[in-house]
Amino acid sequence: MTTFFKTTLILGIAALALAACKTDPTAKIENTKTDSLAMSADGPLCTTMGPQTPRDISSKMGLNTTMFDMAPASAAMNLCNIHTHTNAEHKGPGFEVFVNDTDTGGYACNGTADLTAAEKAPYADNDYNGVQSGKTIEVHWVHTSCDTTPGEGLGACVPSTCENPTLRVETQVFLVVNDRSAADFMDYAYQGNKAAGMHQPKALPTGTGSPVVFRGSTTGPSYSQSVCSPAQVTWSVRPQCQKLDIASLDAWAESGNVFNETKSHGVRQLVTAPELLSEIK
Repeated sequence: MTTFFKTTLILGIAALALAACKTDPTAKIENTKTDSLAMSADGPLCTTMGPQTPRDISSKMGLNTTMFDMAPASAAMNLCNIHTHTNAEHKGPGFEVFVNDTDTGGYACNGTADLTAAEKAPYADNDYNGVQSGKTIEVHWVHTSCDTTPGEGLGACVPSTCENPTLRVETQVFLVVNDRSAADFMDYAYQGNKAAGMHQPKALPTGTGSPVVFRGSTTGPSYSQSVCSPAQVTWSVRPQCQKLDIASLDAWAESGNVFNETKSHGVRQLVTAPELLSEIK
């Protein structure tokens, strides 16, 4: 994470703190620090932490030199959680329309303004809260090196029986539409399936560009540039949006998914301070 979190003992403490976040995948991990010498609009930059997320994936710039091993490919890890954010937390080539700087702000897909009236028509039978037709969501498939079973919140990714877990988040930004011909979220869901002995989603999105891979942290509205996450996460963010059928999100909520996800979460505002970003190789 950072020089503050380099020892095995402190990494273990961070993992236990993350394990406590059983119900909210965006819940704040405590024991963050700030550095009064560098400032942002939020206050002192927490430069004693490792690289932070979300970021503009179009920019490779980053001055945070904290290094940790990149996670293996997600196929070699256990899926532990799936959740969504409204709108996109990251900024990328296909999602660079700024919404606002609130917890429900972030970025929208570039194609939002070009949607047809039919695509934007409300979906009355929608049980997935916080999302309607015409909205952008960012989906996180969280994977862990721990021998664990997928479940609710990020606590499922760092059980108390697993020390120093390695984490990877596969990411896709979707433009939600009222169109049954758009992508079906159930194709990307987890329904108890395994591959090579690992818990895995049924599939991950393709056709939206080669994922941009970088070192970062956990996200969510509890964090800012002055309140940072200590977690070490390898991110894999696809650069283009994909249209997603809103009825399939409703179906996921109604399916009784093991993550107990029935609503979309808030966003952490974009991290822009170079001191808090890793260089994308």
